Amino acid sequence: MNNLERYNQIFKETFEVEDAQLKGLTYQSVPLWDSVGHMNMIAALEEAFDIMMDTDDIIDLSSYEKGKEILTQNYDIHF
Repeated sequence: MNNLERYNQIFKETFEVEDAQLKGLTYQSVPLWDSVGHMNMIAALEEAFDIMMDTDDIIDLSSYEKGKEILTQNYDIHF
C-alpha cells in the first residue's frame, strides 16, 4: 500500500466515507468528523506514518487536501 492509499484508507475508515467523497472533505462536513473523530484520525495518521504531529498541525488539518499538504511539507511524506 502506498502513502496515498494508506492516507485515503484512514479517512474512509475513520469517517465512513467513500472514495468519491474524499476530494473536498472538510472538518465537520460529515457527522463522524467531529472533535473525537478528528483525534481518531490524527492517531491513525501518526501510527500509519510513524510520526508525532505538532499541535499546530493537528489544529490546521481541517480538510483532506490540507492534511496531504501538512504531511508533505512538515513530515516529508509524499503522495
